Amino acid sequence: MADQLRYKIGLTLIPGVGDVLGKKLVAYCGGPEAVFLEKRKSLEKIPGIGIQTISSILNHSVLQRADEEIVFIEKNKIKPLFYLDKEYPKRLQHCADSPLLVYYLGSADLNQQRIVGIVGTRSATDYGKKICEQFIEGLMSENVMIVSGLAYGIDSCAHRAAVKYGLETIGVLAHGLDRIYPDLNRGLAERMLENGGLITEFMSNTNPDRENFPRRNRIVAGMVDALVVVESAKRGGALITADIANSYNRDVFAFPGRVGDMYSEGCNYFIRTNRAVLIENVDDLRYIMGWDKLSNQQSIQTKLFRDFTEDEAIILKTFGDDKETTIDKIMIHSQMPVSKIASCLLTLEFDGIISALPGKRYKLL
Repeated sequence: MADQLRYKIGLTLIPGVGDVLGKKLVAYCGGPEAVFLEKRKSLEKIPGIGIQTISSILNHSVLQRADEEIVFIEKNKIKPLFYLDKEYPKRLQHCADSPLLVYYLGSADLNQQRIVGIVGTRSATDYGKKICEQFIEGLMSENVMIVSGLAYGIDSCAHRAAVKYGLETIGVLAHGLDRIYPDLNRGLAERMLENGGLITEFMSNTNPDRENFPRRNRIVAGMVDALVVVESAKRGGALITADIANSYNRDVFAFPGRVGDMYSEGCNYFIRTNRAVLIENVDDLRYIMGWDKLSNQQSIQTKLFRDFTEDEAIILKTFGDDKETTIDKIMIHSQMPVSKIASCLLTLEFDGIISALPGKRYKLL
């Protein structure tokens, strides 16, 4: 187990190998260990790999640092999750640039049915903090997991409110698990471990450098069904996260603010440019995400002897072993117009054959 882990960690350390190329190497070679054991001539045939990168792979020097990290992992009971592992966040797994490996400290299931990200300015106003806490209080009945970045301001408010109201919450870090930044949130982080956890793609001894935060933001965006922006200036990390969430086809929401307020400009701008849906409370989120409809569908008995149309049969074939599929997968597989797909899905849903899930996903009942 430790031998395999050293190759997984080592893969993330090879100069010139990012998340996309790393996955390509694993696919071509057959696994992390196979990447390091591959012959030079075989590596040269892989598209997108350069001579310097090949030399770095064959050098094997990164494996020593990987061994050091394994000692830290075992000492602190950290769970390293490779992108092919069952416990790896499935929503994140479907993103092309998702991390090859994440380090997780906590007890919560990272694949909960409903996960909401909440982000905003570090300079949160009293209005923003109040909205954030009220919103999370309203999510208590939905059994939602809250994900944020454990920064000052709205992030901290979201985590703190989740702890207060008994919701699981995950903090995504821009550094290793050997430290907490900002240090003021150390006590909060410890409480989060009791009902949630901390996750990062960075190894120990990694500082919270500026370039790490956009990488942290993509994990927040990738782990969730919906991302909610509470307060943001027109430029800031919260809007970067929202843009990434949009690129991942996540549902993005924003609370509107007063015209002229600095920390309302970002939310108002995203709403105005149709990059976020305006919400005022949890009911708005619940309605748009279809959670009420999902609850109602669970009581509908599947019609066992129903005859399916040809189009319906094609759509039903796209469901995998986990009985789930996505709208993108249906479009690619069926080659049907979007309007026809939507009509078929609605009929199947009304008849209790499938249910709509957050994030444009569907599940067989």
